[in-house]
Amino acid sequence: SGVTEVLAHRSDSLRDKFIEVPCSEDYDSHKRFEGCTPRKCGRGVTDAVITREEAERIRRIAERGLSLGGSDGGASILDLHSGALSLGKHFVNLYRYFGDKIQDIFTEEDFALYRDVRHRIQQRIAQVFGISSSSMYLTKPTFFSRMNSTEAKTTHDEYWHPHVDKVTYGSFDYTSLLYLSDYTEDFGGGRFVFMDADSNKTVEPRAGRVSFFTSGSENLHRVEKVHWGTRYAITISFTCNPEHGIGDPVLG
Repeated sequence: SGVTEVLAHRSDSLRDKFIEVPCSEDYDSHKRFEGCTPRKCGRGVTDAVITREEAERIRRIAERGLSLGGSDGGASILDLHSGALSLGKHFVNLYRYFGDKIQDIFTEEDFALYRDVRHRIQQRIAQVFGISSSSMYLTKPTFFSRMNSTEAKTTHDEYWHPHVDKVTYGSFDYTSLLYLSDYTEDFGGGRFVFMDADSNKTVEPRAGRVSFFTSGSENLHRVEKVHWGTRYAITISFTCNPEHGIGDPVLG
């Protein structure tokens, strides 16, 4: 249709913006968990949960971790939970690869901040969707991403294709993104796009902004290619199924 609406401009400071959309049938093909599995679906944006200063501190964690590796293509990831780190055209396990040296890269404070931020995002999602925060579990993959304009070398670098999180990762019920850099200041392109039947709705990243949504086909989305600069974000995902839950990352 070619119609594009901006849900959240970089210059906006949004306390809470939420748009309800009808739930897809994706959740019916998975076990339902009463009081958690989405009955109300939609997407929200808030600039009031994480401060810009906290986002900068978190970005430094990402920069330090990713400086140890990095993909040959335009997209690199760092997963503090599993230890997965992009290196060339592959991934290595950060914890195995660097061993005890990991203590020189990250501090206990880094991991405490990461946990605290994750916890606040989880509480906000629970509040908006009217579910209990304790019925949600962190799930994998939950990871930092760094994107730049280098052309893709492998399929892992091709992040711009439309996709549905619940279809890609069956465990996802709620997806959130915490942006760690600013659209038009730090990078060009790289907006987040919800692809609805009648129009595209974009979120312009800004440091500290949290975008969150139910993970089914009601929220088909993609990320625009980054044209210049570097875009940092964390994807933090939640499941209603305790069997798919993961713990917070632990140092050492």
